[in-house]
Amino acid sequence: MSTITVSGTPGYDVVVGRGVRHSLGNVLGPNVRKALLIHAPVMSAEAEAIREKLKGTIDVLLAEIPDAENAKRIEVAAFCWGIMGQSDFTRSDAVIGLGGGATTDLAGFVAATWLRGVRMVHIPTTVLGAVDASVGGKTGINTAEGKNLVGAFHAPAGVLVDLDLLDSLPEMEIRAGFAEIIKAGFIADTEILDIIEADPAAAIRTDSAQFQDLLERAIRVKARVVGEDFTEQGLREILNYGHTLGHAIEHTERYQWRHGAAISIGMVFAAELSRLTRGLTDIEVDRHRTIFRELGLPTEYPAGRWPTLLATMQRDKKARGSLLRFVLLESIGRPVVSGVADDSLLFAAFHEIAS
Repeated sequence: MSTITVSGTPGYDVVVGRGVRHSLGNVLGPNVRKALLIHAPVMSAEAEAIREKLKGTIDVLLAEIPDAENAKRIEVAAFCWGIMGQSDFTRSDAVIGLGGGATTDLAGFVAATWLRGVRMVHIPTTVLGAVDASVGGKTGINTAEGKNLVGAFHAPAGVLVDLDLLDSLPEMEIRAGFAEIIKAGFIADTEILDIIEADPAAAIRTDSAQFQDLLERAIRVKARVVGEDFTEQGLREILNYGHTLGHAIEHTERYQWRHGAAISIGMVFAAELSRLTRGLTDIEVDRHRTIFRELGLPTEYPAGRWPTLLATMQRDKKARGSLLRFVLLESIGRPVVSGVADDSLLFAAFHEIAS
């Protein structure tokens, strides 16, 4: 078992190991008497088991929400608020998020907005949720205009990354989640890339030492960044590497694509844009394509979708007025946030990933 501390006010711990979800009661704390456990459909049995385990000390109400991005809608948040209102939730009560990144995003948003913020604990059940969505306190829902346009910063009281819950994940789900781990390698901890390239099969095997090491390395990268810049006033923006185009792809595909697949393409696009504007070398750009392909993740997108993607990016929350902002690389491990005003440069970079 490993404990990674996220500094800040308030700070909290991310605990990684087997069976760590059973310490949920301790993380919720002695003052919580009622909790809403928001869970994905596939986690129904686990949600019932948690409710039974806490019975007698904490009254756990269950809220099953739709799977994946369908959870991140205002109607779903309102459904959860309704349960809390009818059950007289107070500021001393709590919310638990059990599921993947979409579930923890929605659960965090519900916790952040109920009575202007109640206690929150995440139990992520996907690789993506473990290394990204559950850590950092970003919460949000989608609108018809784009992804995560409505949200709040709300730090959890703790995050329990139980490796037992990841063992049953489909291999493609693990591969897609690894996109966020690879992102941490490109922007900060380059040893992540070395470990994956040395043995891709072992990297994605949940019972391997490499798998846990990679998970913890990616979490440490995010913990360091959000600890220094919780509300994204500067440094935290580097965590958006590949996300500007990636979010546009998700929106264009009506959220039927896995997040990891979309941001894999987004990172290759950002690498090509970095080659054009920041001097990233051909070898470093090619390394992006090679590592994503090794894990079976896409690196191209249909050429005819560019006008739609550009329009969606212009509505992205990372934009400043009409100026699109991207996380680019001066070299691997050296990210920089830059505005790009020339649409021809964007199109030239997209041409390199167009199929």
